[in-house]
Amino acid sequence: MFIATLAGIFNLKDLPEEYSSFVQYKASLEKRDIEDNDEIAILAIQGTESYHVLFLKAYNNIREIEDELKLADAKINHTSLNILEGHL
Repeated sequence: MFIATLAGIFNLKDLPEEYSSFVQYKASLEKRDIEDNDEIAILAIQGTESYHVLFLKAYNNIREIEDELKLADAKINHTSLNILEGHL
């Protein structure tokens, strides 16, 4: 199982370019239109060069995020979990 660590929470307009392809890919998978002020959490997947994207307004609680990560064989670290809880 991989460990996911929060790399940052950004609005689309402030998103660093290095994450944009991951965000666009996830948005296309979910058929999601992203607004400039949408909060997007980027999780770095340790041991890989990959990121997991979370469109925070899509989640009602932290359990939904944990369940999604479990499907990707990942678990979020405790500190990142606490930070994300404050944004839901």
